[in-house]
Amino acid sequence: MPFDTAAFIRTRLHLLPVPSIPEIVIHTAHSRSGLGHLLEQSRDPDPPAPYWAYPWAGGVALARYILDHPGTVRGHRVLDLGSGSGLVAIAAAMAGAASVLAAEIDANGRVALRLNAAANGISVQVLDADIVAGLPVPVDIVLAGDVFYDPAVAAPMLAFLDRCQAVGQHVLVGDPYRAALPLQRLRRLIDYQVSDVGSARHASAVTAGVFELCPRTA
Repeated sequence: MPFDTAAFIRTRLHLLPVPSIPEIVIHTAHSRSGLGHLLEQSRDPDPPAPYWAYPWAGGVALARYILDHPGTVRGHRVLDLGSGSGLVAIAAAMAGAASVLAAEIDANGRVALRLNAAANGISVQVLDADIVAGLPVPVDIVLAGDVFYDPAVAAPMLAFLDRCQAVGQHVLVGDPYRAALPLQRLRRLIDYQVSDVGSARHASAVTAGVFELCPRTA
């Protein structure tokens, strides 16, 4: 019998409100979730880490900003890049986006994303392709939470976001000031104090910012 990823996530990960965003619940890993067993079922010999199983600080800040400023996305076509749990995509849909695309390359993450969207009564279109190397998709706004967590990932992400901006798409970034964040290209909109990935619900908060990508200068 094929392994049922959705059943594993529903039964082994707790459906909890996101710290700082009680309006949204996501399936969240804990010490007894057994995520290692889930990774063992992957057909990928080197499966990606289950980043989707926790709320990340940048995504929390970006989702909080969208819910606090719904006019940012209301009536617009939105792409949530590196969607993970779907937290930012869910916030955009709740805030009245005309449509929401959620791009996530991890197959397990896509299952969790759909479950989380359903748990919040939200419908999003999930993209299963790695779109970063290609052309922008037809949206108005690109939301990028925690995409600058590693220098090797940051460079192609910024190049893709530049291509999005070049065709007139508005790009917003959420990040807790990681080393690879290209601050010289960003205009800070607001900071939030939020919990970061894997931290306890009442752990000390980190500072995460929401930024607007500025055009590349010659």
